[in-house]
Amino acid sequence: MSINYPVGWLSDVRRLSSPNCDPRPSGSEPELIVIHGISLPPGRYGGPWIDQLFTNTLPAEADPYFATIQDLRVSSHVLISRDGSLTQYVPFSLRAWHAGSSNWCGREACNDYSIGIELEGTDDEPYDDRQYPVLAALIAALQRAYPTLASGAIAGHSDIAPGRKTDPGSAFDWKRLEHWVSAAGGQFVREGLA
Repeated sequence: MSINYPVGWLSDVRRLSSPNCDPRPSGSEPELIVIHGISLPPGRYGGPWIDQLFTNTLPAEADPYFATIQDLRVSSHVLISRDGSLTQYVPFSLRAWHAGSSNWCGREACNDYSIGIELEGTDDEPYDDRQYPVLAALIAALQRAYPTLASGAIAGHSDIAPGRKTDPGSAFDWKRLEHWVSAAGGQFVREGLA
């Protein structure tokens, strides 16, 4: 897996540009990887819904839940689907709108200095076996491309927005990810969480 640095696009992955991004603040570089979980509608997998959410085209009439989130303007840098396939929505050089109100090690506004990775899944159902090695390979590639990520700082959305967010949830296996990241030649640190 390779990254076109400094632009920040992965090579050889599906790309669907999201308008929900903007430049990072001057002098800000990625220092943190944030793991998220998402399924649309909640608890269901597949379909075009995540793409449509991140591109502001989610049809409110397609599901009662969609009417409650249709006006959200959110994105992530990358989605890893249940089958392990990757879709990139925002280049890593830009700020994706994934973390919302957040705090990591006393620093607010995690979107400014983080990379958001969504996993298709739910808080309480095991993530697919195919997602872990792909996530680990992506983390290792990011750490090679961005020296500011080399410290291995990785957090869940629930770690940086406790009480507001619960993903990736109790079903996400952090120990398993640590194993895969190490096998991929990356670093893994879950310290200093808010």
